[in-house]
Amino acid sequence: MPRTVADKMGLKPGMRSVLRGAPAKVVRSMRLPALRRAATLRGKFDYVHLFVKSKAQLDRQFPQAASHLAPGGKLWVSWPKGGRADSDLKLSSVIRIGYSHGMVESTTLSVSPEWSGMQFTRPRPGKRYKNSYGRLRRD
Repeated sequence: MPRTVADKMGLKPGMRSVLRGAPAKVVRSMRLPALRRAATLRGKFDYVHLFVKSKAQLDRQFPQAASHLAPGGKLWVSWPKGGRADSDLKLSSVIRIGYSHGMVESTTLSVSPEWSGMQFTRPRPGKRYKNSYGRLRRD
């Protein structure tokens, strides 16, 4: 049996989750397991998924989403592929914004024919991250 998008994302039944801006058609195509879905960002989450169409929108939503991740939680960001839907997002700008908010990219995949997705994680202490698209803040 082929792996679903949800399988590739590492999603498991029972994970506490919130999806923001997700098109219903895309959510159906991901074949999500039985998640504990919340309507708002309150408390800690195992899986947060932002669907955004602009740099400004991502830059605004990213820090709040990251602050609600449980230890080991997954923060996924999806954006329209190839500038569709008048999006100004590209892989490089998604990475740059993630780094500017203290997170590092982990995995990239095709969420649907129209949407790309990238997972962000917290940096590991002591590890040096080099990315030509972004730099971590040094506090």
